[in-house]
Amino acid sequence: MWIAPRRHGFGRWIVPCLVLAAGFGTLAVLAADGRGGTGLVALGALAGYAAHLAYRRNEPALPISETFGGGHRARVHLRSAAMTGDVLTAGIVGALVVQALRGEDVTVFAWLALVAGVTYAFSALVTGRGF
Repeated sequence: MWIAPRRHGFGRWIVPCLVLAAGFGTLAVLAADGRGGTGLVALGALAGYAAHLAYRRNEPALPISETFGGGHRARVHLRSAAMTGDVLTAGIVGALVVQALRGEDVTVFAWLALVAGVTYAFSALVTGRGF
């Protein structure tokens, strides 16, 4: 029996770190253009998305709930729901950054990103896994 500790390399942190770096880059570009407030909103959205990615980086599989039945159909449904949430969240955060860089109003996308983040945090707490 092998008792050596599991080593998780930097590979699982690359994407969250890149998203966070993109947030700081966006902040720098917008602050240089005189729109520091919008840059902070964009940084907040990207930092929240990076935290989401970092939280899920070690998740080997989705938990199975009796709500969706059992077996293969339940796994397919949960993975589909998770992928839908991930894609929509990435789209909202991406749209927020694009609108910010264009100089447009980001309020709608900021609220949608906030709702997505709060919903995810609340559901993680309610399902018992916690932070």
